[in-house]
Amino acid sequence: MTELVSEVSGDVAVDVTDLHKSFGSVEVLRGIDLRVNRGEVVCIIGPSGSGKSTLLRCVNLLEEPNSGTVMVNGVALTDPDVDIDAARSRIGMVFQSFNLFSHLNVLNNLTIAQRKVLGRGRAEATETALANLARVGLSGRENALPNELSGGQQQRVAIARALSMDPDVMLFDEPTSALDPELVGDVLGVMRQLADEGMTMLVVTHEMQFAREVADNVLFMDAGTVVEEGPPDQVIGAPRHERTRTFLARVLNPTHQHTSGT
Repeated sequence: MTELVSEVSGDVAVDVTDLHKSFGSVEVLRGIDLRVNRGEVVCIIGPSGSGKSTLLRCVNLLEEPNSGTVMVNGVALTDPDVDIDAARSRIGMVFQSFNLFSHLNVLNNLTIAQRKVLGRGRAEATETALANLARVGLSGRENALPNELSGGQQQRVAIARALSMDPDVMLFDEPTSALDPELVGDVLGVMRQLADEGMTMLVVTHEMQFAREVADNVLFMDAGTVVEEGPPDQVIGAPRHERTRTFLARVLNPTHQHTSGT
């Protein structure tokens, strides 16, 4: 397999150009451009159905774009000859649902991909798993089954599992949307810690305060396009576009809070 390597700066972790994606006759992404530099946190916000999750899934080719290019770590994932498994092994992804193996304990959930995909031995995989459990505040829970953990703990296990693959980029698809409100803070706390450590992160979220505090850049999407992008103080604090202002007024007004995820 060949890997088409980008000529863009080595500082660029994710480079998406003119990305289009349709499901049947429904055009979900309409020419998206996105660039994430190494060590940056980019948050994607917007209403349900705007294409945010589809964009994230196209970044690691869980959904195959109809046209456009996706470069991650200098490798063109959209090149037909790319070794997609090798490229994807460097991209961590955390979903809305935790996607843990219910019949495996926490430790085995964290070691199975390390051993099967990365070829690590049991000892190294276990050491890596335990270190990442400590990183997300779950030391001592390695023998628990997923159903013995709260939703917030399960999501932190999912983050630890992704981190155990030593990713260069972490993708988060509304990681708190399935959680009870009192559990959201622990997961966001882990994500803040990762940002502080310099992890490159692309985050689809409805958590506006998190985006405002942690993001280097914010993209506001609507109807499959990027309506507005820039630093959080600009996009969230002083949006230029009426569509952005309308969306933010709705999600930031406590009397009109949304009740469901994307």
